[in-house]
Amino acid sequence: MPVSMKTSIVITSNLDPWRNLAMEEYLLDNVKPRECILYLWQNQNTVVIGKNQNAWKECRTDLLKKEGGKLARRSSGGGAVFHDTGNLNFSFLVDRKFYDVHKQLKVILKAVEDLGIKAVFSGRNDLTVEDRKFSGNAFCFRKNSALHHGTILISADMEKMTRYLQVSADKIRSKGIDSVRSRVVNLNEYNQRLDIETMIDALIHSFNDIYGDTSHIIKDEEGIDQSILNDLYSKYRSWEWRFGESPKFDIELDTRFTWGGIQLGLKLTQGRIAKAFVYSDAMDEAFIEIIPTILKGSLFNSKEMSQALLNSDLGQDRAHMARDIANWLGNKGF
Repeated sequence: MPVSMKTSIVITSNLDPWRNLAMEEYLLDNVKPRECILYLWQNQNTVVIGKNQNAWKECRTDLLKKEGGKLARRSSGGGAVFHDTGNLNFSFLVDRKFYDVHKQLKVILKAVEDLGIKAVFSGRNDLTVEDRKFSGNAFCFRKNSALHHGTILISADMEKMTRYLQVSADKIRSKGIDSVRSRVVNLNEYNQRLDIETMIDALIHSFNDIYGDTSHIIKDEEGIDQSILNDLYSKYRSWEWRFGESPKFDIELDTRFTWGGIQLGLKLTQGRIAKAFVYSDAMDEAFIEIIPTILKGSLFNSKEMSQALLNSDLGQDRAHMARDIANWLGNKGF
């Protein structure tokens, strides 16, 4: 017998990315047992980078600021995305015991299909129509709750997307494509009458069909503890969170694997790694944050660094990623 879940739909009219991401984290921190929340939100003229990405490498930050845009950093892994009011963001905030990415994706895919567009889940985190991406997805897990969020491109400004985002040539080549614009698509190319409000209605109906027609709709910040939300907002808008530390490295190395790119920056003292910084668009943001701890104190020696990774107990799910990095470093020969 299916387990009944408490569901709600939160819709905000706020277009400030820092406030919206604060709201998302607030909801994630307050998920109740057996609860699933669908949060729908939009940002205006914003580049959102993954938790472990280098802001200056992923975004033309000066141009974005000059043109009145904002840079934001989210709590999940993955790559940089452009948001404007032609894009709708969705977030599933779920009791971790009931997290089901296929069920969650079904909500999005069904809504799109109900609007006459056949879409599929493709690759590690994309939703596509005819092999063109309209939605990138990312994930974040807490002890008792989980976050799955993504974009839905409806009528986004592709020219701004191309100008603000700096996509590495290696990433483009790994996907076998020529440019950012060639691999993404607005859904209104397939349904010219589609707009944001129509998509929101379709998502509400799809969510209720799949999770049970019991959801109540919460508008904006109704019932939210403003003091907590304001603290989270201060974090997301802060320079420290958005840009972080970007020291001058003694050594910089970078490469790309099937699961994401790695940029490794090292500060050395007497031949040992005093501090390591790892930037990545990998989906597993927690794994990336472990790597500096593993490498710290190691000799700057490719074999020793490789062995440190291989000797780390990172669990079965992460072992292949650790091996990839270890093999890459081990073959450097320094």
